[in-house]
Amino acid sequence: MSNDTGIATTPEVNGTSQHSTTIPLAPASLKETGLSEELLIQLLLKTLIVTGELTEATGGEQLKLPYSVMKELFTILQKEKLCEVRGHGEPLGVLYRYTLTDEGRRRGQACMEISRYVGPAPVPLSQYATMINRQPIGKLKINRTIVEQATAHLVLPEKTVEQIGEAINSGWPIFLYGPPGNGKTVIAEAIGCMLKMVGGGEIYIPHAVEIDGQIIQVFDPISHETIGPPVESSSSFLETKVERDVRWELCHRPVEFAGGELTMAMLDLSFNPIAKYYKAPPHVKANGGVFLIDDFGRQLVRPRDLLNRWIVPLEKRVDYLTLHSGKVFQLPFDTIVIFATNLEPQKLADEAFLRRIRNKVYIADPSPKQYAHIFEVVCRQKGVPFNPEAVDYLFEHIYTKYHLNMRSCHPRDLIEQIVSIAKFKDIPPTLDRALLDRACHTYFFVEEEQGGTEDGDY
Repeated sequence: MSNDTGIATTPEVNGTSQHSTTIPLAPASLKETGLSEELLIQLLLKTLIVTGELTEATGGEQLKLPYSVMKELFTILQKEKLCEVRGHGEPLGVLYRYTLTDEGRRRGQACMEISRYVGPAPVPLSQYATMINRQPIGKLKINRTIVEQATAHLVLPEKTVEQIGEAINSGWPIFLYGPPGNGKTVIAEAIGCMLKMVGGGEIYIPHAVEIDGQIIQVFDPISHETIGPPVESSSSFLETKVERDVRWELCHRPVEFAGGELTMAMLDLSFNPIAKYYKAPPHVKANGGVFLIDDFGRQLVRPRDLLNRWIVPLEKRVDYLTLHSGKVFQLPFDTIVIFATNLEPQKLADEAFLRRIRNKVYIADPSPKQYAHIFEVVCRQKGVPFNPEAVDYLFEHIYTKYHLNMRSCHPRDLIEQIVSIAKFKDIPPTLDRALLDRACHTYFFVEEEQGGTEDGDY
């Protein structure tokens, strides 16, 4: 079923949609693109300057628009004597090859001075808002099986597994806190994997969005992982059947990361003064997915200032961005924001803000039993023969003696140290006491135990 937004609803089966809840329909006419005629003409002129020559098909591939719209645009350019036909574009003689006239090149260069954006036609802000609102992350259902499968490579207490599953299903922000080295970042990455495993774990993301004639590039091949092969416009270019609007890419729900490099400026639109168009900030690229703020509290900006920036988006589910012209506009903010920190939350934020983060999950140090299990798993992964007596030796002669806290990352790091030492000595990596002492000495800044032998002595 379609409506005036140009977006169709996917038929449901037994009350649940088979894929995404909505499918963007290809516009049948210039008017149905939702864009002004002038903006599309400028985009086509700039594309002709870059390519030199286009047919309705190759132009459609560049602008991600169907034949009917491209034919309409080329007709306008011909009437205004901005382009001319140079011949047939393919053996059947249906498509034509178009090049710019002198006037067309002059107009195209003038358009380049306004904006150098060349690529897929944008979608209107209204269509983008509609699509985000119809693909809410809060509608996803993450069950225990999915959580356990996505965190199978981790050793987590049952309580933590339950808290993570409950937090994701809420769709609200998550605060992961606790001592360093216990996998908060890895857990956040696992949450991204959960979104791929669940039904509805895909989302349509536009290449670009248009607001007041300005273009904001949203799709980023680094941030967004597309699903399936790209749509080939030319194969069905002249067919009249309803097609998907390929200005949108079907992607896995995004997982965007920001660490200590995050600044307030990064959360605003990025305007390139040379290219003269915008790039979306990271939390907009993460719309419909997860935005992880790692090492929260260690950014260059004060935590309080950063938190104040998020109060409205977290509370109202909308964000406000500003164009360089001064125009402020609203767009949906449908993102699970994850704050990961090893600092005390009460020292980072006041009660009013912490109240808005409804899910607070403490990631504790592993118990001795959990530590031993992690050690065994890592040994298996690294091809090092496991010996439980080696773990007992670490407990007694390293952690207890030097009053060290066990961290979940220690087994991995220590075994990798052992592998490196053994490689240098040209011996097989084992949990030999001498190798353990050497690894602990370089990793923890502790003294090497005396009396260990190359053959091991437990």
